[in-house]
Amino acid sequence: MPLAKINQVSGSAVYVPGDDIDTDRIIPARFMKCITFDGLGKYLFHDVRYDEQGQKKNHSLNEDRFAGSSIMLSGKNFGCGSSREHAPQSLYRAGFRAIIAGNFAEIFFGNSINLGIPCVAMDAENRASLAQSIEANAATQVTVDVDLLEVRAGNITFPCKMRAGARDSLLNGAWDPLDELLSARPEVEEVAKQLNYV
Repeated sequence: MPLAKINQVSGSAVYVPGDDIDTDRIIPARFMKCITFDGLGKYLFHDVRYDEQGQKKNHSLNEDRFAGSSIMLSGKNFGCGSSREHAPQSLYRAGFRAIIAGNFAEIFFGNSINLGIPCVAMDAENRASLAQSIEANAATQVTVDVDLLEVRAGNITFPCKMRAGARDSLLNGAWDPLDELLSARPEVEEVAKQLNYV
């Protein structure tokens, strides 16, 4: 089944400030005992959103005005730490379809792209301007344009960057390596017949 070509993602955005937000903060390890990734979205940023009694803390993801946001804005080195695939899965299951940050940890970036989540890098000054726009008006529609490599918020346009290979895979609908492997089943079976150990 052909995958969607991801040229751009549009929606409301939420600013989650901080540099070096690691995968354990995105999804604490104790919530990774699931058999499937279903339901992981409710544990997104759990320990910084809730206290030990389960009461909400002061966090942008707990604000009603940002409910339903599909784009996240954050700081440098987003997704660092352990290589858990659950981190981008929890973001995806919580409804996020694009992430804007200063830069991304390598494995987190790859896992996100494999889910069809564009991860674009923007400089600090432009991120600060975008954060101000989002904070001033939570209804601001933000577009992450993978094709043009720009982020638009209202009538303001910011340049962004993305690695060429990842960008091409999104634009061409080839972002899921498992789907790519399954679509080549006849070729895989042909190679398997030639291997004396299969």
